[in-house]
Amino acid sequence: MSLVHRTAVLLALALPCWAPAASAFDGADGLPQDAKASGALSLFKSSSQALRLGMDGYRSGNYKTSVEAFEYAAANGNPLARWKLGRMYAAGDGVPQDDDKAYRYYSQIVNTYDEDDGDRRDLSAVSDAFVAVGVYSLNGLPKTGVKADPERALEMFQYAALNFGNADAQYNLARLYLDGADGAVAKDSRQAVRWLALAADKGHLQAQALLGHMLFSGFDGMPPQRARGLMWLTMARDAAVLGKDPKDAWIVDLYAKTAASATDSDRQVASLYLDEHHKRN
Repeated sequence: MSLVHRTAVLLALALPCWAPAASAFDGADGLPQDAKASGALSLFKSSSQALRLGMDGYRSGNYKTSVEAFEYAAANGNPLARWKLGRMYAAGDGVPQDDDKAYRYYSQIVNTYDEDDGDRRDLSAVSDAFVAVGVYSLNGLPKTGVKADPERALEMFQYAALNFGNADAQYNLARLYLDGADGAVAKDSRQAVRWLALAADKGHLQAQALLGHMLFSGFDGMPPQRARGLMWLTMARDAAVLGKDPKDAWIVDLYAKTAASATDSDRQVASLYLDEHHKRN
């Protein structure tokens, strides 16, 4: 049974058991090849000890020691170490930026995840890994021959959105429904808005901005909800200004353009909605 089918079953409130497929980067024993080859494998007593030492080294800026410790823990199946290595290589944080290695470590988490394990203290890392593999699958990695695969991206986003309530996954699902993807999903603005609303409620500012713009303008034959849309855009703008992340400059611009066409009534009602939202949350 495909993951798409299983996800559909989950939507019908029957949670199936899912065993992910093996990664193209796996060794015969399911461990990253470069981690197995590391000379650090004999330096630690356990993966949990290595993880702690890795975090200590990372915090102190000793990235070489940190990576060796994380590699040991990752090679011994520690998902938090794999997640940390994935994040480091994806961002070039203390190591050369390398999306191929990031994808490898994130894939290890996805491929070894057991949803029947009742004592999971690493679900946040697992959830992030599903989203990361989804993003890499959507765009592909030409240098390593990983082709763009929108259907796998959809599977990863759906799984993380439904099983973990991951706001990034919900936002990415919304973007897929807005943009469409050949062979994976047809454009569907109403589905997009549903996923955006879920992510926006969790404080996802990009989802808030996009949801606000769509509600303010109207979509797919639906009448505009100008005050409600302005409320979400205001929340997103405030968070973007506070965060000062250059990648979110578009949110401030989108708010400015939208607010310029808002009436006094739109602003007054949006302010009331905003107060109500803050009281509820």
